[in-house]
Amino acid sequence: MATTNINKTKRSTDEIINGAVNRQQSWLEKRRNFTREFLRKFNMFNTKQPEQKSVKQKTTNEKNKNTLRSYWFPMLCALLVVLIAVVVMLVKINTPVKVIAPAVPEPVIKPIDKTNSVKEITKPEFDIVRIEENGKLVIAGRTIPGDNVSVIMNNKIIATEHTNKNGEFVFAPANAYKPGNYVISLIDITKNIKSENSVFVYISERGYKNSTSLLLTKNGSKFLQAPNVEDGDLTVSKIDYLESGRLVVSGKALPKLRVSLSLNDKYLGYARVSSYKNYGLGVDVGKLKEGATYKMNVRLHDGEGNVVADIEHKFVMPNMTGANNTFYTVRRGDCLWIIARNFLRKGILFTTIAKENKIENPDLIFPEQDLKIPVK
Repeated sequence: MATTNINKTKRSTDEIINGAVNRQQSWLEKRRNFTREFLRKFNMFNTKQPEQKSVKQKTTNEKNKNTLRSYWFPMLCALLVVLIAVVVMLVKINTPVKVIAPAVPEPVIKPIDKTNSVKEITKPEFDIVRIEENGKLVIAGRTIPGDNVSVIMNNKIIATEHTNKNGEFVFAPANAYKPGNYVISLIDITKNIKSENSVFVYISERGYKNSTSLLLTKNGSKFLQAPNVEDGDLTVSKIDYLESGRLVVSGKALPKLRVSLSLNDKYLGYARVSSYKNYGLGVDVGKLKEGATYKMNVRLHDGEGNVVADIEHKFVMPNMTGANNTFYTVRRGDCLWIIARNFLRKGILFTTIAKENKIENPDLIFPEQDLKIPVK
């Protein structure tokens, strides 16, 4: 019994060992086959195969053809939709649009809020400067609302006014001012801001009609009150005819206006009247014939160029004496430069007049001073 059992156990162990060896060999064989197949495929991918590529290209082309054949209808529909959209847009552009406005109720009229319509002011400004019939002044202007503004006349403060909610103020002095020249400016003393412009006022001895107020700005001047001039406010005090053919006319007129000169109705030139009512005008007229009659017109023009006064002077040309000098009486506001320009054609020749009259300081001459003007 014991021998039989040992033999059976031995056989079973051999079978187990043999089975394990067989399985191992089978597994190794599969591994070798797998390795061979892997290397074969690896070599296949690394090797160029033009024939297979051509086959793939043919397949791709066939797929593209099939795609076009399959989607031609949707593509055509999309193209038609785009064309229809373009046509609709063109029709809308060319067709006028009709707008139906809704019913609008009647407007309600509200009072104007003047506080919102007031112009913003940063510096004091003049509105009017007027000379009344009794010689009194009326000065009105505007600045920042609620501030105090002072009126300055000839560099002196003559009044201080308080502006209203619109920034407006009015100053009307109780007393009339004497005839003469006055320069008026403004200053906002609350903000310490001066007016950019000033006003030149001329009160005439002949009354308010001949008086004028002129707004002086950087771009020129503007009449706030234009004069109604009478001929008495234009005078000719002296006429000089020099051997050089130069005609010099001097006199008085309303300040800041323009005086023109013509000879035998031929316009020769113009000059501005100074702040002190003096004017002087020198022009070349050439040689005047001795014994001939000439007509000279001196005209005063307002700010728009209209003639408001005209002095006509007819004279017979006398025989020239051949004098080497003429004389000129200095007036207030004169300077040697202007005198030389009128008599000697060029202002730079003022040194000649200064030398002739032994004037050490050419900038210092005095009213009523007689100057010798060298003609030659």
